[in-house]
Amino acid sequence: MESETIIRLSKNKSNQRQAKLIQQLGYILVWACGFIAIAAVFWIMSYVLLQGIRVIDYEFLFTRPAGGVSGEGGISTTVVSTVYLVVLTIAMATPLGIGAAIYLVEYAGEVSKESKFVAFLIEAARTGVEILAGVPSIVFGLFGFALFVLYLRFGFSLLSASLSGAALVLPTIIRTSEEALLTVPRSYREGSLSLGATRWHTIYNVVLPNAMPGIVTGVVLSVGRIIAETAIFWVTLGGSFYLPRTVMHSGRSLALHVYMLASETRAFDKAMGTAAILILTIIVLNLAINLISRGISKRLAGGK
Repeated sequence: MESETIIRLSKNKSNQRQAKLIQQLGYILVWACGFIAIAAVFWIMSYVLLQGIRVIDYEFLFTRPAGGVSGEGGISTTVVSTVYLVVLTIAMATPLGIGAAIYLVEYAGEVSKESKFVAFLIEAARTGVEILAGVPSIVFGLFGFALFVLYLRFGFSLLSASLSGAALVLPTIIRTSEEALLTVPRSYREGSLSLGATRWHTIYNVVLPNAMPGIVTGVVLSVGRIIAETAIFWVTLGGSFYLPRTVMHSGRSLALHVYMLASETRAFDKAMGTAAILILTIIVLNLAINLISRGISKRLAGGK
C-alpha cells in the first residue's frame, strides 16, 4: 500500500511539473506571437514614416495635387476630402448600425416569439449582415456606382461615396455593437426594470454606457477601413484633385491619392509621404473618436 501511494504521489508530481511546463511554454508562445505582431506593425509604420518624412514640408501639406504623370503638388485637398468622407460616412452608418444592433439584441427575441414570419425575417437579417461583412469592397463600389452614381444621378461625388462607404461599414458596426450589447449582464437590465424604469430608459442609461467601449471599437475599425479603401471610392468618389465644395462634388481621398501616385506617376517619394500622412491621420482620428466616446459614455452614465 505504501509503495502504491508513493507511486501515485510521484506520478502526481510528474503531472504537475508537466502541466507547469506546458503552461510556461504556452505563455512564452503567446507573448512571442504578440511581440512579433506588434513589432511587425511598428516596423511597417516606422519604415513608411521615415521614408515619407523626407518630402513632408509646408508646400507638400498646403498645396493641392497638380495632376498629370509628374506627381507635382501636395496633398491639401486630399486631406480635407478624406475628413469629409469619414465624417459623412460615419454620420450615416453609426446611428443605423447601433439602432439595428439594439433592435436585434433587445427587441428581436420577444418579437420573434409572436410570429414565425418575423422570426424568419430577423434570422435572414442576421445572416445577411454576416455575409455582407465578408463581401469585397469593390462589390459595394459597383453597387454604389450603379445605384447612386448612375440611377439616382448623384454622379461622382462625396454623397455617392459616403452612401457606398456606409453600406460597406454598416455590417461591421452592427456586429460589433451587437456583441458589445450582449456583454452587458442581464442583471443590469432586470435591476433597472425592477426599479420602474422603462425599456428605453434602461437601454439608454444602463445598457449603452456599459456597451460603449465595444461600440467604439466597431466605429474605430470602420474609420480605419474608410480611410484605407481605394476600390470603392475609385468608382464612386471619382478622383478629382480639386477641393469638393459641396457633397455633390467629386474629390480624392488620401488612400486613393497614394494609389494614383504609385501606379500612374513617377513620384514614388510623394506616395510614401502621403502614406505617412495617412498613418498619422488614422492615429489622430482614432484618438479623437476615443476621447469623444469617453465623453458620451460619461454623459450617458450621468457623470461629468
